[in-house]
Amino acid sequence: MMKRSISTHVFLQQRLHAGLLDAMVGAGAQSIELFAARHHFDYVDRTEVKELAKWFRSNDCRATLHQPIFDGRGANWSKHVPPSINLIDVEKTRRIDAMDEVKRALEAAEQIDIDSIVLHLGTQNDTWNERTLDISMTAIEHIKAFAAPLGVKTLIETLPNDVTTPEHLMEMLRIGHLDSVNVCLDVGHMNLHGMGGVASAFEILGDRIKQLHLHDNGGEKDEHCWPGEGTVKWDEVRAGIAALKLPPTGTLEIRYEPEMDAKTMSANAAKAFHMLEQPVPQPQS
Repeated sequence: MMKRSISTHVFLQQRLHAGLLDAMVGAGAQSIELFAARHHFDYVDRTEVKELAKWFRSNDCRATLHQPIFDGRGANWSKHVPPSINLIDVEKTRRIDAMDEVKRALEAAEQIDIDSIVLHLGTQNDTWNERTLDISMTAIEHIKAFAAPLGVKTLIETLPNDVTTPEHLMEMLRIGHLDSVNVCLDVGHMNLHGMGGVASAFEILGDRIKQLHLHDNGGEKDEHCWPGEGTVKWDEVRAGIAALKLPPTGTLEIRYEPEMDAKTMSANAAKAFHMLEQPVPQPQS
């Protein structure tokens, strides 16, 4: 059975505090994904990081980290703002800036016991070619070298772009001999039109899947709805999880809504976990 996890993405417009973490544990979370955005989780504020580290030490709950995808403090952030940090940007200076920001977030692992970091490679418009492959492998190697001494594993997320399709991710890991790097399978992204579907992603990625991002959509845009509110085939997700040798971390990565208070989030998350843990339907004979 997968390890239950919730991303703080659900509270992205709010400053992260112990009360929100308590609500996630109350919903059944065994692990929490810290979504690195300075207006939400300010990973460069040592006092804030120290307070969160104290909470994790006092609770039976693990931590993972989602890399920053927004520049600076995000004062003008909204759910309509596209990512502005790109580790494989065509411009070298922007790649360097992106790398520096991800490393700043990773430094939180000096105080918080973080199991893994989830990386984004590229934006929606990035395409797969030899140059992209080379830059991607360089970025992964750089992050891996920085994260490993901190005890943090490196995971690459399947995004709705041509660079991080399951096939291209596996090619990247194979060519780069990146045996210690694994994958975060984003179920919602695989449900989008043209992305190949959830069942195919499980088949291609197999046991390289160590974490899942669990959310739903109608197949046309990346909506980050609660499981069951869209067209994701959750029977295929449950079957894919059951087929893995080691249970992954299953992270509910739900969009921020102003009306989503801690109580509502907790109830919705508990309901989603219950649905995801139902027995896998057996094929009719």
